[in-house]
Amino acid sequence: MKIEFHGADRDVTGSCHLIEVHGTKLLIDCGLYQGGREMAEENGEPFGFKPGGIDFVLLTHAHLDHCGRLPLLVKRGFQGEIITTSASRELARLVLLDSAHLQEEEARYQSRRAARRGEAGTVLPLYDSVDALYTFDFFGRTIRYDKPLRVANGITATFLDAGHILGSASILLEIEEQGGSKRILFSGDLGYSGRAIIRDPAIPPHVDYVVMETTYGDRRHKTLEPSLDELYQVINETLERGGNVIIPTFALERAQEILYYLREGVRDNRLPKYMPLFLDSPMAISATEIFQHHPECYDEETCALFQKGDDPFDLPGLRFTRETAESMALNQIVGGAVIMAGSGMCTGGRVRHHLKHNLWRKESAVIFVGYAARGTLARSIIDGAEKVRIYSDEIHVNATIHTIGGFSAHADQQELLDWYRHTGRPKRTFLVHGDEDAMRCFGDKLTGTQVEMPVLHQGYRL
Repeated sequence: MKIEFHGADRDVTGSCHLIEVHGTKLLIDCGLYQGGREMAEENGEPFGFKPGGIDFVLLTHAHLDHCGRLPLLVKRGFQGEIITTSASRELARLVLLDSAHLQEEEARYQSRRAARRGEAGTVLPLYDSVDALYTFDFFGRTIRYDKPLRVANGITATFLDAGHILGSASILLEIEEQGGSKRILFSGDLGYSGRAIIRDPAIPPHVDYVVMETTYGDRRHKTLEPSLDELYQVINETLERGGNVIIPTFALERAQEILYYLREGVRDNRLPKYMPLFLDSPMAISATEIFQHHPECYDEETCALFQKGDDPFDLPGLRFTRETAESMALNQIVGGAVIMAGSGMCTGGRVRHHLKHNLWRKESAVIFVGYAARGTLARSIIDGAEKVRIYSDEIHVNATIHTIGGFSAHADQQELLDWYRHTGRPKRTFLVHGDEDAMRCFGDKLTGTQVEMPVLHQGYRL
């Protein structure tokens, strides 16, 4: 049995791991690199394997950094089967079509810039909407949590609830080989216990090998209550001084979770009842509708709300803005509004327009509620940049900037360690999906196992 690492290696995005056993090749995820231009260019590089030789893709969840290169994989020759949960399948359709649209927009923009410089030729997108639609033909079996699936001869997969986003999973592979068996567990992205809407991560079994995410392997999150206090305080203070609140939001899970807590704030009179709130993300709007289709992923509290006919995502002042014209109209609002828009790392989407119109205003506030990778606009702002470039304009950062870690969809160091300890004493532990410093910090806390930190395209025999 061989394992190779082709993404999220000493980095946080582009997850892609290859297992080869009995002549069968399986990918765990095929994600997009996200960040600066160097990262974007890396998406177009060779995968490190032949796409036509891959038999199966097991998809842990539908975030772009885990599924975003699937259309490129198909475009370059993949003819196998993509297996995931029902919720991830629905969300991946939404995410990949949106990604294709952004790829097309960026290609048109770069083509216009090249033409203005007098350069010949047209810039092509990494993949387009037709490529994304064709990818859905390769989604085959859907898998339920805790139900083993015979993927191929000698290979059984069990998806365990990862508690990260709707439909997210850790993947247990049980490999029958030479009269014995080996168990290898891919953590996927892990959520943390006690959060709203979806269930806590499932307790993992004892295994021989673990491939472990380390996004927050070096730090603890704020607890929920102080995070809510800070969220409500920032919103109230900003509205009182006549500014707007901009919340860059990941469309999957984060948008729904923030809506849930804003609803609680209004219900408990901690926020104005008719506070103007705009969800300015067609993908987040559609994702919210998909959430309502999958109560099998909810925790008991959220299930109880739905059973009472109480929509946990509904607020009196909430408005959905699907159309571009509606989004543009929000830029005319001088103050008094809360605007949630994608993308969470500010790498694209409508939030960049809202930042352009509000970041320079002292009255306004920007609240980051999730991870920001190196090289992204969000990370530059969080790290204290005095001015940033948005759509060729230099914008001064005068708004108040807040980072509230308690809403992260990723487990913190302690939650990761608690989850890992249930796996027994794996022979080897492969650390992925984290900055190198976070990996080393987390790895130093593991005992009784051989810790590996693969670099891109590195392979191992198990």
